[in-house]
Formats: sequence, C-alpha cells, structure tokens
Amino acid sequence: MKHKAVFLDRDGVLNEDSGYTHQLSDLRLLDGVIEGLQSLLAVDYKVIIITNQSGIARGLFSTEEMHIFMRGLINVLLENQINVTDYFYCPHHPKGKLLEYSIKCSCRKPEPGMLFAAEKKYNLDLSKSILIGDRETDILAGQNANLFSNILISSEERNDQSNATHIVKNLIDAAEIIKAYNS
Repeated sequence: MKHKAVFLDRDGVLNEDSGYTHQLSDLRLLDGVIEGLQSLLAVDYKVIIITNQSGIARGLFSTEEMHIFMRGLINVLLENQINVTDYFYCPHHPKGKLLEYSIKCSCRKPEPGMLFAAEKKYNLDLSKSILIGDRETDILAGQNANLFSNILISSEERNDQSNATHIVKNLIDAAEIIKAYNS
C-alpha cells in the first residue's frame, strides 16, 4: 500500500530563516509550527522535511553542521510528540565554492529530485501528497512532482504570480486545509 506525505520546507516554514541557518543556537521555531504539526498528526500523512542547503556548496557550513542542526530540530519536534519520518537535503549550488557540490543537480528545488527520492524510499503516492513551502521554488518542486496540493506560507495575500494551490499565513492554516481534504 502506498502512503501519502506532507513535505515541509525547513527555513521559513518550520524555523526562522536567518540566512544560511545552521547553528543550533539559531534554531527558533516559527509561531504555530507545533500546533500545526500536532494538528496534522490527526490525518494519516508521513511528515518529511525537504530543504535546499546551498550554504554547504558555498563553503559556509559543513554537511555535519547541517545534520547537527537537523537532529536538534527533530528532537524539539519529538519533545512535542511530533514524529518526522525523514529529511532530505540538497547541498548543491551551480555557483558553489566547493567543487564537489558546485553542480546543477536534480534535487535542488524547484527540481523534484528530493520528492522522488522520498517517494522511492517510503513507497509514497505523490498524487495524494502535499507540499508546504515559503518560496515559489518550493511550490514549483511540488508541481514538478505532480503533487496533489502545494501550499505557500506567505504574509502577503494571494497574488497571481504564485502557482500555489493555497496561500496561508502559517502552518496552522495549512494544517486546517489538509484536514479539510481528509474530512
């Protein structure tokens, strides 16, 4: 049986985006994250984080520092009874300083590579899965993977430039939409 997932961008959706956020001391959850994710637990979705981390390619931090940050984030969520199934990250950037990561890849959003990797690893039905992001590149990755719905978190009202299915102010509002899909 195939599973459905809610894919969450990290910086700007779960935690404050301070620009290349990678230090545990900079980990600050956004308002509504705990409540929104707890609300999602009522519906049967795997929770998977997908995040572009070009700071690795740019030489600003290491993959180990990124993993330490992710473990810290996941532990904070676990302390609030929120189980994250997994996370996927893209360390690449075509203009990176580190040669091994300085490539055009299929995993950097808006490319759907991270979504396809999760689909394969967890036997997901992408046509019933949802992405929540705070940038148009997130939304386009979801569209490129033919997801059921792509929700943009934005402080701006809906604009005609976004390809999002819905635009909401926070994760609580996104969770309400997802719960309505399943009622």
